[in-house]
Amino acid sequence: MHEFAFIFAGFVVGLVVGLTGVGGGSLMTPILIFVFGIKPHLAIGTDLLFPAFTKMGGTISLARSRLIDWRIVGQMAAGSIPASLVTLYILQRLGPANQATQTIMTTTLGLALLLTATATLYKVLRGKAVPTRIAPELLAGATRARHWSFPVLFGAVIGALVTLTSVGAGAIGVIVLMLLYPALPLPRIVSADIAHAVPLTLVAGLGHASIGSVDWPLLLSLLAGSLPGIWVGAHLMRKTSDRVIRSLLSLLLAYAGMKLISI
Repeated sequence: MHEFAFIFAGFVVGLVVGLTGVGGGSLMTPILIFVFGIKPHLAIGTDLLFPAFTKMGGTISLARSRLIDWRIVGQMAAGSIPASLVTLYILQRLGPANQATQTIMTTTLGLALLLTATATLYKVLRGKAVPTRIAPELLAGATRARHWSFPVLFGAVIGALVTLTSVGAGAIGVIVLMLLYPALPLPRIVSADIAHAVPLTLVAGLGHASIGSVDWPLLLSLLAGSLPGIWVGAHLMRKTSDRVIRSLLSLLLAYAGMKLISI
């Protein structure tokens, strides 16, 4: 019975991801903790591999369309991957199932959800301010940050946050890229964010698996529901008000974040 419930939960989250583009970790991790009573370290570890597989196909498609700026992805990964490995080492030393570690993870997860809620609402209010097209001769300049260290440093923060909470590679990553590359068209920002999320969540997820924080049967059930959910959501996207759904999601994520912090 639980297996069907997990598949259904995966479908619902996949549907929302397909409709809005909001990261699955922002929704799935709180659902696993509050609805199914999964331990935080198992919910976070399992949910990290969730976007690694679901976004891999999207990355291949975007790469074929030449929408991914690999220099941006590389600079972000130069900070996020090492930060993820350092965070995994600290978690291993502390013990992921340790009560103090669980408290750190739930509190940080709550803060990450509040940040995601803010980022989601920001995209609703300011989404039209981001360019959607750019002249080819201006593209090279648009992919350069003010200083080379900025994407590496922000990448490190996202890497640590994602590894500790499974949240941050989606909405927060997009907002960071919008701030670092204000002249870059939105489709390229989203494409870079998706491409960066794949290696980061794969490294973090496999790292969690190595310390026993991944429930593989649970992951398979979630993927069985999420993949068709994303497909349905993507097809319904044109018929649904993106602003309304994102506004409701921001309220839901803020509520879940405050509840996690108060645990």
